[in-house]
Amino acid sequence: MNHLKLLLLANTFFITIITSQTLLAQNQIPTTLDGPFKPVTRRFDPSFRRGSDDLPMNHPRLKKNVTSNFPEQISLAISSPTSMWVSWVTGEAQIGSNVIPLDPASVASEVWYGKESGKYTSRGKGDSTIYTQLYPFEGLLNYTSGIIHHVRIDGLEPDTKYFYKCGDSSIPAMSEEHVFETLPLPGPNAYPRRIAIIGDLGLTSNSSTTIDHVIANDPSMILMVGDLTPRWDGWGRFMEPLISSSPMMVIEGNHEIEPQVSGITFKSYLSRYAVPSEESGSNSNFYYSFDAGGIHFVMLGAYVDYNSTGAQYSWLKKDLYQVDRAKTPWLVAAWHPPWYNSYSSHYQEFECMRQEMEELLYQYRVDIVFSGHVHAYERMNRVFNYTLDPCGPVYITVGDGGNIEKIDVDHADEPGNCPSAGDNIPEFGGVCHINFSSGPAEGKFCWDKQPEWSAFRESSFGHGILEVVNSTCALWTWHRNQDIYKDDSHGDQIYVVRLPELCIASTLEVIS
Repeated sequence: MNHLKLLLLANTFFITIITSQTLLAQNQIPTTLDGPFKPVTRRFDPSFRRGSDDLPMNHPRLKKNVTSNFPEQISLAISSPTSMWVSWVTGEAQIGSNVIPLDPASVASEVWYGKESGKYTSRGKGDSTIYTQLYPFEGLLNYTSGIIHHVRIDGLEPDTKYFYKCGDSSIPAMSEEHVFETLPLPGPNAYPRRIAIIGDLGLTSNSSTTIDHVIANDPSMILMVGDLTPRWDGWGRFMEPLISSSPMMVIEGNHEIEPQVSGITFKSYLSRYAVPSEESGSNSNFYYSFDAGGIHFVMLGAYVDYNSTGAQYSWLKKDLYQVDRAKTPWLVAAWHPPWYNSYSSHYQEFECMRQEMEELLYQYRVDIVFSGHVHAYERMNRVFNYTLDPCGPVYITVGDGGNIEKIDVDHADEPGNCPSAGDNIPEFGGVCHINFSSGPAEGKFCWDKQPEWSAFRESSFGHGILEVVNSTCALWTWHRNQDIYKDDSHGDQIYVVRLPELCIASTLEVIS
């Protein structure tokens, strides 16, 4: 690299820093440029419940409120910048020893949509399916789903409000009118207004508080990083008020694994939610990518082959290579189990996945990584290969949505809490537990204090909101459930600042 190019990069780099410092001065919110931060732990408040019971199926938010073949469990998902998936369920699910599947062809799949309420100028048709669960456990009843419909509606304009109904007009059995707003086209100056990040939600009283809080924050889209629920019909009704108006992008977690007579499956996850797998060239609902304004999202599967010789890795390498950072400056990844985690729960559980994939994500300068699985909150300093690195991603764990397994409170670095080598065995993949090879924890499996790469951690239920300001700056806010009734209150907040002139330039040299 010649001296002139270095000078230009340095000038732009300092402009980025000055801009971020101005934000800090104006808002009194720290930025990642202030890091790496000294590790902080906010202790679990024993006055709060560690968990709560599942809501009963006769709860008003879970029970079925439509009859016959009218649509319920309506949800949206992004297909492309100009198209949207609309999904819903009709008919009655059955539970028993001898269940009889419904005929998917008995009810049509239609969506009417337009820019004015009550005036539907376009119509889309799609496909429908059902699935049956045959459980190999004594005393556990079998299940067959209602009819699941998926319709892809095309020709949508960006940043535009659309009104829609779904169902079968020939019966007639059409839903009430719903409304959504499309996202901006890819570009460095246009971003979703507000993105909610939720993990391990479940269907408890804590889950209810989380979703009420999310709805109050009015997101334009939702990222659901795994472990949705094992009670799919109730969960679909519970989520409909939110995801019938804001698209939800999902990725599988370990609770989406379902043991069946035929073996391990993901039938519910694969059947119920549409994702842009074909649109992104993966052809697998376990991993895919999509654009939302100036952000390219990569959703990865931890419970399918992630080895560097496999199909997912090959797809990921191609997908990252094709990302145009001039159009989508931000590169955000998500998968269920975290690679960086200082809690005892799931400690180093997916170390094999990290060893296979981390270098590729670092090479292409992923900015932020979201995960769940651990039922607590943790934000990392920028890190690569367990070493503080200004070009490494900001890893954030938000597995604190509220599921029945309660909040995690034990830290692996505290006396008596370091897991043994036989703990935290993943449901998929090998075991690659390691002792640290350098740094303050050299030669040890666990640190004896909060790791330097762990910037902040707290055991509370909640969710996160990502608000991208421009091509180099995004505001991350973690909202705790106990703060739902407080004005402008949060558990953690920071501006994530990209350094493309420092990090992307060095990446291009490595790739070339």
